[in-house]
Amino acid sequence: MHPIAFNLGSYPVHSYGVMMALAFLAGLVTATRRARLVNVHADIIADVTLWLMVGGIVGARVVYVTTYWKTQFAGQPLSEIFMVQHGGLVYYGGLIGSSLAGLAYLAWKKAPVWKIADILAPSIALGSVFGRIGCLLNGCCYGYACSVPWAIHFPADHETGGAAVHPTEIYDALLNLILYLGLAWLFRHRRKFDGQIFAIYLMVYAIFRSIAESFRGDYPADHIHDGITSAQLLSIPMFAVGLGLYVVLARRAGLKRG
Repeated sequence: MHPIAFNLGSYPVHSYGVMMALAFLAGLVTATRRARLVNVHADIIADVTLWLMVGGIVGARVVYVTTYWKTQFAGQPLSEIFMVQHGGLVYYGGLIGSSLAGLAYLAWKKAPVWKIADILAPSIALGSVFGRIGCLLNGCCYGYACSVPWAIHFPADHETGGAAVHPTEIYDALLNLILYLGLAWLFRHRRKFDGQIFAIYLMVYAIFRSIAESFRGDYPADHIHDGITSAQLLSIPMFAVGLGLYVVLARRAGLKRG
C-alpha cells in the first residue's frame, strides 16, 4: 500500500491518480495502433478518448459520491467531492458517463460508432488493469479475510487491521488483462461485424467482475443484497445489454450482406 507515489515540492502526487493517467495513456496508444488496422484516423481516436476520459471520471465520481454520501461525504468540506486522486470511482458509473460522452461526440462527428467502439473495447479492459493496481496502492476495494497462501496484508491502521485478506485488486487486474489479450486477438483475427468486440467486452467483463466481486470485503452491509454486491447486480443488465447488442448488430450485418 503506497497511496503517495511521490511529492512535487510540498504537493503529494497520489498513486491512484498516477495509475489512472497511465490507464488513459495505455488505452490511447493501443487503440490508436488498432485503428490503423481498419483505416480509422488516429485523430478521431485521440479526440474521442478525451471525451471518454472526462465523461468516465465525472460519471464514476458522481455514482461514488451519491452511493457513499452518508458514510464518507456528509459533514465533510464540499471540496472533498472533487478529490478524485484520493480514490473513489465506481466503474459502472464511469462506463455510463464515458459511453454517453463518446456517443455524443461520435454522433456530432458522424463517425462510425460501432467500429470505433470495437477499437476502444480492448483498451478499456487494459485501462482497468492499471485502475485496479491503483486501488491496491491506495488500499481500497480490498478482499475479505482469508488464509490462502497468496493473501496480502495492509498496514495495521488500515480498515482490515492488518489481517490477511484476498488480493481482490490483483484478481480483478489479472482478469482484465486476460480480457484485454482476448479482445485484442479477436479484433485482429475473428471480428466479423462492427460492434462485435464491444458487445463481447460487455458480456465477459460482467462475468469477470462478478467473479472478482465474490471476494470483496470492503462493502458496507447496505451494499450487499442477499449475498450479492451492488456491482454484481449491475453486471446482470450489463451482460444483457452486451448480449442484445451482439444479436442485433450480427443480424443487421447479416441483412446488409444478404
